[in-house]
Amino acid sequence: MNHKHSMLAAMIAGIAVFAINSDLYAQDKPQIKRNIVFKEDMSIPGREGVMVLVDLPPGATEGKHTHPADVYVFVLEGAISQEIDGKPTVTLKAGDVFHVPPNTVHQATNNGTVTAKLAAVFVAEKGKPLTTQVK
Repeated sequence: MNHKHSMLAAMIAGIAVFAINSDLYAQDKPQIKRNIVFKEDMSIPGREGVMVLVDLPPGATEGKHTHPADVYVFVLEGAISQEIDGKPTVTLKAGDVFHVPPNTVHQATNNGTVTAKLAAVFVAEKGKPLTTQVK
């Protein structure tokens, strides 16, 4: 193999390794876990109560989204950076609570080194998707 072919082969191999590694890193994006632990119709017509446990691993972000619900959240473990439209971004740690009004754009991010665990209670409009990502 001559020098030009060797350099070309090395460049192609380098590009292939970069592409494979990029794919692996994209797949390694921290995954948020949401577990609905309780869901029941409320005495308020057209509403249901939904309790959810959320795990946000280090580096995870929810992405901007809304809920057709009032959401009340208790930070059980770790810490999150919480962005709610119209309010300054705040850092919330274990023991802190917050409220997200219905249809308000918001997102949580875990910039820490341990998984953040949250307990959320939704007073939701029955029959609507619990979460809608904002584009």
